Amino acid sequence: MVKAGLVSVTFRQLSSAEIVDLVSTSGLSAIEWGGDIHVPHGDLHTAREVGLMTQHAGLRVAAYGSYYCVGSESSISFDAVLETAAELNAPTIRVWAGDRSSAQADEAYWNTIVAESRRIGDMAAALGITVSFEFHGNTLTDTNASAVRLLTSIDHRAVKAYWQPPVGKGFEYRLDGLRTVLPWLTNVHVFSWEYDCTRLMLGEGQTEWQTYLSELVSDDQDHFALIEFVKDDDPAMFLQDAAVLASWL
Repeated sequence: MVKAGLVSVTFRQLSSAEIVDLVSTSGLSAIEWGGDIHVPHGDLHTAREVGLMTQHAGLRVAAYGSYYCVGSESSISFDAVLETAAELNAPTIRVWAGDRSSAQADEAYWNTIVAESRRIGDMAAALGITVSFEFHGNTLTDTNASAVRLLTSIDHRAVKAYWQPPVGKGFEYRLDGLRTVLPWLTNVHVFSWEYDCTRLMLGEGQTEWQTYLSELVSDDQDHFALIEFVKDDDPAMFLQDAAVLASWL
């Protein structure tokens, strides 16, 4: 089953309470809470409060959108990220698959990311939580092939993947990428952008998104489709996009 929600970093200018009110008004059912503004890494009190606020509004925590970068020496502590996710009652933690593109990564770097991913996968699994790589440029999930190479190399039951349509790629490539990572898929970031990253109303991507959502439904697993980065950063535009996404589902 596919449930719809919002990525909180879409509206960094809003408070957590305003985010909850907005999603409740939209009729969507879930929130991915971000680790930079709304639920800072290591702030367990805020995580607990926001998790309860979400629950009391009849909404679900879809994920903890951390800014943990696997294998980066400058990254935040995964212990803090994991503790925060647990207090938030998040089922999965979104992380970055390293800090360089797959084309720039040598074998030693691949081995480092694989080993570190298994380590944090073990930590998360002990608390019944998974870790999900963002499907994103300048990381080891920046191509369809590299994402699969990474996930198969790690081969860990608690290490999963997100998906989003890569900017600047055609529809067939995007669809192939979604199908490729589907066995590991937790959630999807939903947006409609031009090739130059100009933001559109979600309805302008109807043909593509209805196909993507059909693929999600086909695997008979639970997923969250989470709206991210709306036109003009406008809550009113989000409400329109939310109505469109709900109608598709």
